[in-house]
Amino acid sequence: MKGFALPGWLKGARPGSDVALALGVSMLIVVLVVPLPAWMLDAGLALSVTLSVLVLMVSLFITRPLDFTAFPTVLLLSTLLRLSLNVATTRAILSQGHEGPNAAGHVVYAFGGFLMGGDVIVGLIVFAILLVINFMVVTKGSGRIAEVAARFSLDAMPGKQMAIDADLSAGLIDEGEARRRRKELEEESAFHGSMDGAAKFVRGDAIAGLITTVINLVGGLAIGVLRYGMPVGEAAQTFAFLTVGDGLVSQIPALLVSVAAGIVVTKGGLEGTADKALLGQLGGGQKPLALAAGAAAFLGLLPGMPLIPFALLALGCGAAAFMRRRQAEEASQAPAPPPGPAPEAPIAETLRIDMLRIELGYGLLSMAAGDGPRVTEQIRNIRKSLAQEMGFVLPSVRIQDNLHLPPDTYVIRVKEIESGRGQLRPPRLLAIDPSGNPAPIAGGERCIEPTFGLPALWIEESRRDEALALGCTVVDTPGVLATHLTEIVRENLSELLSHAETQKLIDDLPREHSKLVSDLIPSQVSMGTVQRVLQALLAERVSIRDLPTILEGMQEAVASGTRAIPGIVSIVRARLARQISEAARGGAGYVPIISLSSEWEQAFAEALIGPAEDKQLAMAPSRLAEFMSRLRDAFDAAGASGEAPVLVCSAGIRAHVRAIIERFRPSTTVLAQTEIHPRARLRSLGTL
Repeated sequence: MKGFALPGWLKGARPGSDVALALGVSMLIVVLVVPLPAWMLDAGLALSVTLSVLVLMVSLFITRPLDFTAFPTVLLLSTLLRLSLNVATTRAILSQGHEGPNAAGHVVYAFGGFLMGGDVIVGLIVFAILLVINFMVVTKGSGRIAEVAARFSLDAMPGKQMAIDADLSAGLIDEGEARRRRKELEEESAFHGSMDGAAKFVRGDAIAGLITTVINLVGGLAIGVLRYGMPVGEAAQTFAFLTVGDGLVSQIPALLVSVAAGIVVTKGGLEGTADKALLGQLGGGQKPLALAAGAAAFLGLLPGMPLIPFALLALGCGAAAFMRRRQAEEASQAPAPPPGPAPEAPIAETLRIDMLRIELGYGLLSMAAGDGPRVTEQIRNIRKSLAQEMGFVLPSVRIQDNLHLPPDTYVIRVKEIESGRGQLRPPRLLAIDPSGNPAPIAGGERCIEPTFGLPALWIEESRRDEALALGCTVVDTPGVLATHLTEIVRENLSELLSHAETQKLIDDLPREHSKLVSDLIPSQVSMGTVQRVLQALLAERVSIRDLPTILEGMQEAVASGTRAIPGIVSIVRARLARQISEAARGGAGYVPIISLSSEWEQAFAEALIGPAEDKQLAMAPSRLAEFMSRLRDAFDAAGASGEAPVLVCSAGIRAHVRAIIERFRPSTTVLAQTEIHPRARLRSLGTL
């Protein structure tokens, strides 16, 4: 009508709106208490059947359970709809059943007449079978699956959350992707929890249908006989007909929804829609299809068995097996597709630096992948020995070819910088005289050993025994490369200890040291300070395997007010006095020492300038030259007598003396008096 406007709330009552949903749920409640005419019962029952078919189809075509997160709500509303209609039809049957078979609407009459075939007993049996199938098989099984899925989903939630956080920390995903995964994880947990509870709706619906059927039968018979004076046979026929029709028209939609619930909860491990998943897995192999065809043919040939249906099934399965076999043969004979252009590596890959890398000329590639001794085995042994000796885990070593190198040349790089190179002659052996003189063997190829620069000789395998008899050290080519790599690694241990490796060393400490770590890091010192202290120890080839003692020394240094790295290192070295003294002990069981004289002690102490935490050495170049000359003479004299002495000085100047000596004698050990263990055996070789 022109000029007439609907209220605002009524405009929102269109399909799919929140007002329509609220009105629909309210109508379901009203139906429980208000009688409905027959045409409204027919409309409601038609809606119930159609809705159940729609729910079943949606559950079949979803690709994953989370695509139907509204299923628990739909299950609740459809169950409430069936219960409301069941109450309405029960009211109509008991109040108007004596008027004829159309008292509860045409849908109930049609279901009763079509499915029962005019026989009430048959209808009761069919109804009982449907009820048992729904209640005992489908509903019970899907409810159990939903319960287990909810429990497993809840148990796995912390692990999945930690996996998302780990991927985010490692940079594999960004914050937006992490947020999306967390939301999906929450939805999955909420869905499985809701399905666990929603399965109880279907179970209760089946029980309510059984109770309603019994009430309709007993109550209808009593009302027909006692109130309306109907004969017992007629009352039983009339009310049983309507009751069974009502039970069937409610149990069939309930069975469809129960099947839909079972499909949804059992779809957790399937990918794609149900038809593709089932056909792909049931009909994906030729052997199962062929065996099924044989079984069907055998059953068809048994006496008394109908041949035609089994023969058709055998032909179908056999044809499917033959097609699968042809597809497998064609796939194996088909030419491989031409390789496409290699995907361009991300720019970030070009920025990545190899901590250690060995480059081989093409003539040495057999050492990395040949049948003989392999470099990888030698590297594995190096990693193990370094871990036991120095407490340092060697980073992974990358081995690659380099066509720009001569065929018999290798290069060892530390952080992309060349640190050593040499030449190898596989399959020959390298013979070295430990005295430093040329190997006393006639023939062979003269060379310089690449690690220590000693004169050596490349000999054939057949001359190994001869070289050993002459006192030479004989090494194969992988051993030569491994020795060179080991020495380079020892010289660069401090650079190879990265922040990540330091963190890993701390994380790998036994649990009994967790309190020490938590008290020290990061409240007292940072992880960077720990890294620099460990690097300072490794630079002088002091093992860091006793990491708890090192951390205790750092804690002691911080407690005493020492914050500078040299001061912390000095206290830590004093803590490691037993270990350092043992490492300096010679083969004779004592530590050979050369002491720094009081004159040089005073000279170094007076040359230190600057604040206490950061003193610098400012000694005249002529005095430094004199010190280095005297030191070289003293140590050369000790070396000539077969000793490898250490220089002992005071703790205040030790670091500065070591900084000078490492420039021309890097292998010389410099110890402070506090770093010599009280029980260590000493032998003085003189005073510098």
